[in-house]
Amino acid sequence: MLIARIAALRLLTTLITLIGVAVIVFVVVRVVPGNPIAMMLPPGASEADIERLRALYGLDKSIPQQFVIWFGNVLQGDFGTSISTRQPVLRLVLERLPATLELSLLALFMAVLIGGSLAILGTRLRGRRAEAGVDVANGVGLSVPDFLWGLLLILLFGVLWPVFQISGRVSPRLDIPFSTQFYLIESLLTLRFDITANLMNHMFMPALALALPLAAIISQLLKQSLKETLDLDYTVLARTKGYGETRVILSEALRNAVLPTLTLIGVQFTFLMGGTVIIERLFSYEGLGNMAIDAVINRDLPLIQGIVILFALIFTIVNLMVDMSYALLNPRLRHA
Repeated sequence: MLIARIAALRLLTTLITLIGVAVIVFVVVRVVPGNPIAMMLPPGASEADIERLRALYGLDKSIPQQFVIWFGNVLQGDFGTSISTRQPVLRLVLERLPATLELSLLALFMAVLIGGSLAILGTRLRGRRAEAGVDVANGVGLSVPDFLWGLLLILLFGVLWPVFQISGRVSPRLDIPFSTQFYLIESLLTLRFDITANLMNHMFMPALALALPLAAIISQLLKQSLKETLDLDYTVLARTKGYGETRVILSEALRNAVLPTLTLIGVQFTFLMGGTVIIERLFSYEGLGNMAIDAVINRDLPLIQGIVILFALIFTIVNLMVDMSYALLNPRLRHA
């Protein structure tokens, strides 16, 4: 019953959050300086041409009237038409979303792998001088932002030692025979490992740039949780049974210490997706974040609104999933 109440409450707050985000974004993009209609017309356009386009996109009405019309269309699945590309916003967003999701999930996997390994290594070396090396690595990862990691990776592995591709999502020369935009997943399912290798060659550096700051956060929290767990009675009992320190960490302490880290990973994943905006631009990666920057530059109001609403929806869904998984994994909540 407790988990059901948590789910119902979170669904309600998710709906309220999305409505609030829609209102704020809709108002903000219309009050900031700039005229999207003027960017669509040549310098010699007449006032009649400007007014005609304003009426076409509904910009001749008041902001409350525009919001009511737009929100009513959104409820029917119509997010409007992009001002810069003249294409449906929903189609444009859904075409770019898979690329960003694959990049974010790959970065999350790398962050968990790197951060978890550092945490276990630091815990295993606790009390020794080598533990300071793990703490220094965590400090560097926390202090350097993802875009600076991206620049360093481009310099190292794209210029000085050109191992990885520094731009794009996949090589244009490749024939992509897939039915969806989830290229990485489909290439693995269809055993097209040549395409997988090409995709990974393009995705490795942007994913690693996103992963390194998150890996440092995961490592720091998990390492602290492991240290606290290793002083509890059941881990002491495991040592008296003759278990080695590595086995105690992996089989006894890790499964309980990972619960706070799980919540952190879910929350940080939303920030990681937000970080794709700069990283995708830096690596010319054809994802949602890159398109968001173009939409802002072109003052493409419908496209900006569609992208922000989609990001907000993803953030709320991820947070809901984290809350539910924590409630299911935590025995005190599961048996309450």
